Amino acid sequence: MFRPTLKAAFVALPLMAAAAQAQDADTVVATVDGQDITLGQMIVMRQSVQDPAMAGMPAEALWDTLLDQLVRQAAVAGAAEDTPMLRAQQELQARNTAATAFVGQMAEAEPSDEELQAAYDKLFAEAEAVKEYNAAHILVETEEEAKDLKAQLDDGAEFGDLAEQHSTGPSGPNRGDLGWFAADQMVPPFAEAVAAMEPGAISDPVQTDFGWHVIKLNETRMQEAPTLDEVRGELAQMVRREKVEAEIERIAGEAEVTKTEDLDPALLQDDSLLETE
Repeated sequence: MFRPTLKAAFVALPLMAAAAQAQDADTVVATVDGQDITLGQMIVMRQSVQDPAMAGMPAEALWDTLLDQLVRQAAVAGAAEDTPMLRAQQELQARNTAATAFVGQMAEAEPSDEELQAAYDKLFAEAEAVKEYNAAHILVETEEEAKDLKAQLDDGAEFGDLAEQHSTGPSGPNRGDLGWFAADQMVPPFAEAVAAMEPGAISDPVQTDFGWHVIKLNETRMQEAPTLDEVRGELAQMVRREKVEAEIERIAGEAEVTKTEDLDPALLQDDSLLETE
């Protein structure tokens, strides 16, 4: 199973013998030049498998494949020269792995109904209905172009046709359609013009930082706050995120931290410190 050139002394625990005794994540499945490969490492590696074909292997074949990879990894890692850069990378990776796993465990807990209700009330308890607008526009570079388009529209031209032909904005290919939006989603001159219009009306040219707009207001509506069930998923994510952030702040705040004083920040730019000792 292993290449003849692989210089690694390892002892694999027989599967039948391992099955006959109590095992845990620290159970050693192989030793490579003094480095233990554990059952826990095998399981973590199995969890990280992305290849469906590999994940679907029979148990014994998957075991052999993963063990082979870990043996090779350990052998190569053992041959690597011990340098300040390698040690720094290993320490950072170990800390990052531990912190990521801990945060992942915290984030797995499902928020309670009470927590979701509190989050909903915080966001929407006092929310009032918001007026939304459904509109289309034609965006051009100059006022003269906008005035000419407005004249054509007043003479009966089809708004969508002119938008497709002349609008420089991303909505042009969609006949100028902007869909539904609230006033605060648009730049002030555009929002003010739309708010002053009646459904079906077409505006005179309106200037913004993007250019000159001719706007058609299709309809308006009052958008009520969503129900809790409609935003349950988003609220759950928010609650998890806030709980994780709060726990991180608590742990960091309670940690005993001693910072070395009088170090020159310019040392951060000295890559030579990571060179081989």
